[in-house]
Amino acid sequence: MRSKERVITALNHEEPDRVPVAASFVPEFALILRDRLGLPSNTLNPHGGAVHDLEEALDLDLIQYSVGIANSYYASSEEHYTCEWGITWRQVAYQTPFGTGRYTEIARHPLADVETLVHYIPPDPNRDDLYLPLEGILNSPLKERYVFGVVVCTVFEGAWYLRGLDRLLTDMVVDEETAEKILDIPFLYHLDAARRLIKMGVDGIWLGDDVGTQRGMLLSPQMWRRYLKPRMEKICHELKELNPQIKIAYHSDGNILPIIDDLIEIGIDVLNPVQPSAMNPEYLKNRYGDRISFWGAIDEQHTLPFGTVEDVVAETRQRIQVLGRGGGFIVSPTHHVQLDTPMENFLAFLKTAQQEGRYPLNS
Repeated sequence: MRSKERVITALNHEEPDRVPVAASFVPEFALILRDRLGLPSNTLNPHGGAVHDLEEALDLDLIQYSVGIANSYYASSEEHYTCEWGITWRQVAYQTPFGTGRYTEIARHPLADVETLVHYIPPDPNRDDLYLPLEGILNSPLKERYVFGVVVCTVFEGAWYLRGLDRLLTDMVVDEETAEKILDIPFLYHLDAARRLIKMGVDGIWLGDDVGTQRGMLLSPQMWRRYLKPRMEKICHELKELNPQIKIAYHSDGNILPIIDDLIEIGIDVLNPVQPSAMNPEYLKNRYGDRISFWGAIDEQHTLPFGTVEDVVAETRQRIQVLGRGGGFIVSPTHHVQLDTPMENFLAFLKTAQQEGRYPLNS
């Protein structure tokens, strides 16, 4: 099967020739990987962009193309910078056995003072330049891979980037009008962007917000249903009206068990990243596997960075056996592969997934 057919078959809860494989990388790991593969040292946005030779070289089945607020924290290599959303970011260095990496932190929220909301103008989601590289992808051999349009940080994360997490959570309790106005800023932007991505011909849309912690939800399920569920439901409804065949993935790190039934109800087709330290993959497959697909499940917190090659191989085999039966699974690390991950561990995951994920699966 070609990659696109493989992914479509799996997401329709049927068994393709093998389990589809995906991966993304922080820029520093990508540079090491590119050097190992003999590829040019292009700057890589982990959320997807114009350069996709890594997907080709590694024979990955997915391409991710991102538009939205999630791109803003990769907008510059400067130590401090302000992105087009008015958010000021700072780069923070960290050390690993394989070199120095950089994380981004928010240094200033443009809507920290609620008075600024009156005059705030968000970026334009309909600028042609945001979509020109995607035209190239969809008019090239890359279109044979499954293309996800990415609009993560869709509502909640985008809103707290603008307002500040503590302020937004307080607004949601004591100032609902302000909370609604701020949540609508990223929501309306990403809805417009997702519409355009669908019209251009992407195969799926990846949306969502981090609303889970290791032990439970960051905000109550009731608060999620009050503010976030209606907006996510509107996005799903409108996108499936544009293309009934589209598949919609929802991303949230952490434990979000209380809202999985809600996600299925509003039209979510794929759950990402299935973080095994927070939710049990076997439980998820047994309870929800006939109603939703899974994307992820290879532990980026412990196994990939700190396990042995044998640990990585064993976990990859086990996840494929559990989540891959009957289709409905894309195997991948649960986050961008980090700089602290030994290259041998990532390559062991890739080889195992591609060689041992073939159907029929061994019992």
